[in-house]
Amino acid sequence: MGDSFYEYLLKVWIQGNRTAAVSHYRKMWETSMKGLVSLVRRTTPSSFAYLGEKMGSSINDKMDELACFAPGMLALGSSGYSPDEAQKFLSLAEELAWTCYNFYQSTPTKLAGENYFFNDGQDMSVGTSWNILRPETVESLFYLWRLTGNKTYQEWGWNIFQAFEKNSRVESGYVGLKDVNTGVKDNMMQSFFLAETLKYLYLLFSPSSVIPLDEWVFNTEAHPIKIVTRNDRAVNSGRSGGSQESDRQLRTRKEGRFRVHH
Repeated sequence: MGDSFYEYLLKVWIQGNRTAAVSHYRKMWETSMKGLVSLVRRTTPSSFAYLGEKMGSSINDKMDELACFAPGMLALGSSGYSPDEAQKFLSLAEELAWTCYNFYQSTPTKLAGENYFFNDGQDMSVGTSWNILRPETVESLFYLWRLTGNKTYQEWGWNIFQAFEKNSRVESGYVGLKDVNTGVKDNMMQSFFLAETLKYLYLLFSPSSVIPLDEWVFNTEAHPIKIVTRNDRAVNSGRSGGSQESDRQLRTRKEGRFRVHH
């Protein structure tokens, strides 16, 4: 499951201050989440929730670590629902986060492989067994910690960090693993390990006042973007007479946002 499109439907709504002017992005996200929920499966015997991989008309019992952004996204978007629906989505986020954490805990190095397969009676087994220091699981732990205050997510994050320290730390930085079962290193540090993985781990143990989620939203590469102040009346007044100045202001703001300076 790719992250950016679904994530940005939600985050454009948040960055636009959740106003009527950006409400259609929220509606698109909610429609997409109905599709996501239809992919939820559970293992035996431990009943781990996972997102099956849709291939045409069939669903494969496989989940990538990349899809572990989903628990954080679901938790972040849950507040836009009614209380009952919000709790359902938050509960699903917590279930999926538990599965993603067990991607790590299920290997000898306590680091997750690239993807996992699920078979009846066997819960999960690692498929592609490399680890390239991905951020998605710790990103979701950060959101769940911020939104629930449950220290369990800090404990899980600390365990993952300790596994990185034990298996990936080298004299000049951190490296991935060619195989999470053997611990053989790949001698390469991906740039997103600094920009995303370590950033989310840092924030997981920082006060909520550090980049507060009611003032900032993170893009898919973990860069914080300020939530804008929007006046729906000014934005929507173009539908009635006498609002040309408001239209010009909105158009200028949009053009300035995308202008490239040389």
